[in-house]
Amino acid sequence: MAYIKFKELSKYFDFKKEILSLEELPEYTTEYIEEEEKIILAYKNSKDYIVFTNKKMVLFDRDTVAIYYKKIHIIPYSSVSTSAINFKPGKVEILLSLDSGYQMHINFIEMNHDKKEHLKQVFKIMMKTKL
Repeated sequence: MAYIKFKELSKYFDFKKEILSLEELPEYTTEYIEEEEKIILAYKNSKDYIVFTNKKMVLFDRDTVAIYYKKIHIIPYSSVSTSAINFKPGKVEILLSLDSGYQMHINFIEMNHDKKEHLKQVFKIMMKTKL
């Protein structure tokens, strides 16, 4: 007997605008952050949000094209099996492979040097937490 294991394809996200204060985040995004966690960085695009804490990443994937839905990915840094950060002109990519085999590509566009350095520090926190 043979079977085919279903595996969702890699998901790509593009983020452009850094959220500079917690007041800019919608209330539903902070519902998934524990009191003892510290938000270190947040970004948004036209419909999605990503929040990095000192323990996990919370990604809000919203789609309003055909049917409104909101998919929330909560990714503890301890569940990341491999990762990479790519620096390109005006862009940073964070590539994640999770213990489940799920892969994510998170792109940050229109990045200057300071924003790239900030993302590099967040990536270091992610990897330090993993160890």
